[in-house]
Formats: sequence, C-alpha cells, structure tokens
Amino acid sequence: MPAFAAAVLSLTLLAPSGLTAPTPTPIPTPTPTASTGRATALPLPGVGVTYQQASRDPARLSTYGLGTKATYVRARTGDAFTVRAGVSEAAVSPDGRTLAAVPTTYRAGKDALLLGDRATGALRRVPTVAKPLAASSVAWSRDGRRVVLTVERKTGGSWRAAGFTVVDAAAGTARTVMVAGLDTRAAFTWTPAGELIARYGDGLRAYRAADGAVLSTHTALGRPAGPEDPYSPSGRRLALWCPPRSAERLCVADPATGRITRRVAVRPAALFGWWDEDHVIAVMPQNGAYRLTVVGLDGRVTRALAVIPARTWTAELWLTFNRASQPSPA
Repeated sequence: MPAFAAAVLSLTLLAPSGLTAPTPTPIPTPTPTASTGRATALPLPGVGVTYQQASRDPARLSTYGLGTKATYVRARTGDAFTVRAGVSEAAVSPDGRTLAAVPTTYRAGKDALLLGDRATGALRRVPTVAKPLAASSVAWSRDGRRVVLTVERKTGGSWRAAGFTVVDAAAGTARTVMVAGLDTRAAFTWTPAGELIARYGDGLRAYRAADGAVLSTHTALGRPAGPEDPYSPSGRRLALWCPPRSAERLCVADPATGRITRRVAVRPAALFGWWDEDHVIAVMPQNGAYRLTVVGLDGRVTRALAVIPARTWTAELWLTFNRASQPSPA
C-alpha cells in the first residue's frame, strides 16, 4: 500500500521549498480575532501535542495521525480521541455522520474504503481497485455524498498517480477512472461545485468527476494547497502554493477568473485548509520546532493552536478538520 501521509506531505501538503526542513522563521505574537470563547487544552494521544480549542471555533479537529503508522479519530461527541487499528488514514464527512477510512491491507486482492456510521457503529467495506493499484488520500465532497480517492500504481519503486476512484457513500459503490496525461504527483480533491482538481506541474487541472475529462488547465497558477479542501468556506477563494517565480509561498486565487488575487507574506511549512473565510490553518517553523497557527490573509498570526515537536512533524503528522456548516458556493 502507498504511504498516504508520506505521499501527501511530499506531493501536495508541503510548501514548494518546504520539502526538506524549512528555515526557522519567527512567529509574530498572535493578534486577537473575534472572540471564539475561552481556549482549553486538549492533549492529543500518541503525538506529544496539546491542541488549544475554543467552543466557538469555526473549524474542529476531527482526525490526525503519524504517516500510516497510527490514525486517531475524535468521538462523535466530546473530546476523546481513540486510535483506529488497521487503517492508514481517516476523515469525517462534513455533516459528521460518517467516517471514511482506508484499510492498511487488501482483501481478496482488492483495496477498499471503509465507511463507518458514527451513530450506530455500523461499518461497510466498499472495494475500490485491484492490486497492484491502490486508492488513498480521502477527500469528501462538500455535500457529504461522495469521497474521491487518488489511484496510484507503483513504478520503479515509487507510487505514481494514475487516476481516481469516486465512492458513493449512500449506495456503497465505487467507480474508478484512469486519467491519461495525469501529473504523477497529483492528489484529487473536490471543487465546491462537485468537480475535481489536482496538481498539474506548477499549476492545476480541473476534471469532470463523471469521466475524468479535462475541464480547464492552469499551468502556472500554482498548486492546490492541500490535502485539506483548498477552497474557502464560501468557495470564492482558492489557496495555492505560489508559482516558482513568486517570492511568497502562499497565494490566493479567484476560482471564477483563475487569477491570483493575493500573495500572503508568510512562509508556512504546510497548510491544513481554511479556518474561516479570511484565515488559513498553517504550520509555521519556529526555533527548531513547529507551531500550528491561524494565519490571516494579511499575513498576521491570529491564533496559536499547538506546538508541534520536530520529532512529531518529521514522523509525518497529518490532521483533518470539520466545520459546523459549509456555505453554499456563490
């Protein structure tokens, strides 16, 4: 099986110049944002990290893990995280009702997606692709009806993207599409309108989810800043790793025009999606360690969420977040 976290970190998560340990950068003192309630400490089992959460936070930590070695899932209610044996990654649906997880082993020569009902505990196994292919990197559509997985095949000792699998969560069915001309480092995620995007060189391509047809190509726009949803809650902004010619690492584009509208003067090691419409969740290097922070599009750090020891970060820490509601795209 491909190493989900390693593949995602090296292909879509880390900033362009962050493939190795980034140069430590001072993090400014956080500037207050609108009140989110009193912050409380939430120790995260197994990773040596304490997460600072507040009752009115717009984004809620829901799963995390260390590469493919351990996956932790938050209880449907409350703050308890428990390790899930036998899975290499997991993500909670936008409505919080379903857990999608990729098992660590094939069954009868087939990879699969596990769909767990979080209220009843019922578990369904949906076969996806046959060995030697593998399907991983879970991404939920915003309506919570579908999951897209990136299909890879091992070539010359490395896993390379070859297509995608769309799983219908209600029907429990999977459909795989092999894509010609795909960037071998691609990882698929959804647009707010229900189509797909993936890295394409130093830019991105949009694909029709039904058959993989290319809808548009933006060769020098910048790569999607994933693996979490790179679109803002409204869908009006798209987070990108700036093209190589840019002095900045984080760029924001208008999906309607395909143009960069903002270059953010920060140098994050990684991005884990949007906090709200005007802030992103960024990992910033500092003094030999890392901090999980909330960063505004003005470049200011407005919240410190966690200190991440260097040994935890290099062990391929990944996190996923959910929000209470997803605004409809404009």
